[in-house]
Amino acid sequence: MSGRALRLARRDVDSIITAAVLPVMILLLFTYVFGGAMDVGGGSYVTYATPGIILLCAGFGAASTAMAVEHDMSGGMVDRLRSMPMAPWTLLTGHVAASLVKNLVTTAIVFGVAVAIGFRPDATLLGWLGAVGLLLLFVHAISWAAAFVGVLVRSPDAASGFTFFVMFLPYVSSAFVPVETMPTWLRGFAEHQPVTPVIETVRSLLVGAAPGTDVGATALLAVAWCAGLALVFAVAAAWGFRRRR
Repeated sequence: MSGRALRLARRDVDSIITAAVLPVMILLLFTYVFGGAMDVGGGSYVTYATPGIILLCAGFGAASTAMAVEHDMSGGMVDRLRSMPMAPWTLLTGHVAASLVKNLVTTAIVFGVAVAIGFRPDATLLGWLGAVGLLLLFVHAISWAAAFVGVLVRSPDAASGFTFFVMFLPYVSSAFVPVETMPTWLRGFAEHQPVTPVIETVRSLLVGAAPGTDVGATALLAVAWCAGLALVFAVAAAWGFRRRR
């Protein structure tokens, strides 16, 4: 099922171009258009913004996963699979595993462009492993959420609408500006949503922690968010898969 999902994704050229090019365009836009006006403590803005752009890649990948699951649910593929001796969660797990692979590719592209325009991480090998592991946990959680949406909705347009929700979260976080610069009524949401601790942990692992940041506590919170979201949406997706006819 994972190989099938990857072959289908490879044939969807439009989605490949969008998933690879759009995050790069956002990175260049924020770096060269808005970066000069951003105050991030005197450091390079591309260094500050790159972890947030990488998480945006997960949003684009999750949208394609939701659409792929919805297509299987409404296109007759699932009806064929139900007649075979296979576990009912195999199809969804295949889509989620394929999403991890696709997001690794798009993340590598964005990271390569970021390095070309000035991103200079100084992480140790352990820091790199921690950052990549946390990114995979986040993509895993978002992919299960996308799978649940794909099972729940009844049209490709509704499935693609999941992109807007996922893309909204990094903008209202510490991805592009410090949360201290936000209005008080918005700061509470930015500090207590799942994207912020993930971004802060990845940023700390790659380029060093900001003064006063408890990296251990932030990392624990990020892992808890990712694991909790993955568990909730995996159970919900399995329930919706069994109910959907």
